[in-house]
Amino acid sequence: MAETTTSQKTVKFVITRQENPDTKSYVEEFEIPYRPNMNVISALMEVQRNPTNANGQSTTPVCWESNCLEEVCGACSMVINGKPRQACSALVDKLEQPIRVAPMSTFPIVRDLVIDRGRMFNALKKVKAWIPIDGTYDLGPGPRLAESKRQWAYELSKCMTCGVCLEACPNVNEKTDFIGPAAISQVRLFNTHPTGEMNKDERLDALMEDGGGIEGCGNSQNCVRSCPKGIPLTTSIAAINADTTKHMFKKWLGV
Repeated sequence: MAETTTSQKTVKFVITRQENPDTKSYVEEFEIPYRPNMNVISALMEVQRNPTNANGQSTTPVCWESNCLEEVCGACSMVINGKPRQACSALVDKLEQPIRVAPMSTFPIVRDLVIDRGRMFNALKKVKAWIPIDGTYDLGPGPRLAESKRQWAYELSKCMTCGVCLEACPNVNEKTDFIGPAAISQVRLFNTHPTGEMNKDERLDALMEDGGGIEGCGNSQNCVRSCPKGIPLTTSIAAINADTTKHMFKKWLGV
């Protein structure tokens, strides 16, 4: 942390910015008044209130996304000091300074730290990551899961579609169609549900398509190390890999 002539502590931020998808990115530095227990989001709010860079020049406020501010919605994902993570849970006191903030590079840039996570949402649509129901009327209590399945299924349900696992994965980039660990893990979750299991074959077929399925995983295990919710993503990938293999043989045998 730096100190001003008035002895007020400040925090230095180095933020990668971009006006729109067609312009080049650039770096801009800011010095933010320090407050105890502040996080990266509160620092960005300071910039928004007073958009003046470290050189004293007026600039445009930095654009970013956030919602819940308690690591539930996944909207504030960005790269902080080289690590993809949630800005709401990134405490300034625990970060090496200057704090370097950049957008996640796996997804197209909209502006500054705002990205288009459409690739991930389209992957979820591709594998039908939902439980289909017959109408909206009261169907009564749903089917119950065995406790042994419920415990690990709950862990998979913690996914907040933040995109951090895709950013950390070296096999997810603009040159590949790999569907990514998030969608694969959701296939495992919904194929376990007694109702969702009815669409199990469709989900496995989607993962077996050329170029976009499970074969794109290189087993780097970056996803499970970076997941803010601690979801066992590599375990899910291994389980679905076994399921797709069984499904493939059943199709060959016409079973």
